[in-house]
Amino acid sequence: MLVRRMEETMAKFLMFGRYTAEALRGISADRTKHALSVIDRHGGSVDAMYAMLGGHDLLLIVDLPDVESAMKASIALNKMTGVAFTTCPAVTVERFDEIAGEA
Repeated sequence: MLVRRMEETMAKFLMFGRYTAEALRGISADRTKHALSVIDRHGGSVDAMYAMLGGHDLLLIVDLPDVESAMKASIALNKMTGVAFTTCPAVTVERFDEIAGEA
């Protein structure tokens, strides 16, 4: 029961990253570990990380306490890595259906 309550207090965010030339030069497993610690310091956890082709180079799926924490984590990651992130809140389709029904 306690675990469920903790999950409910966290929000899901999708963080889409784009490499700059500077950020590309700094790619390493060590930097990835540091990036994970940035999310942790802002009260969150990383569900998954993907490298991609196309309009975005990276996708991080993260749980964070709130929008303010997501903004701080996004800015901190950009400062540390040079990767520019677009961070978007996400809800499950089931929750979206509930929200739409309440509107």
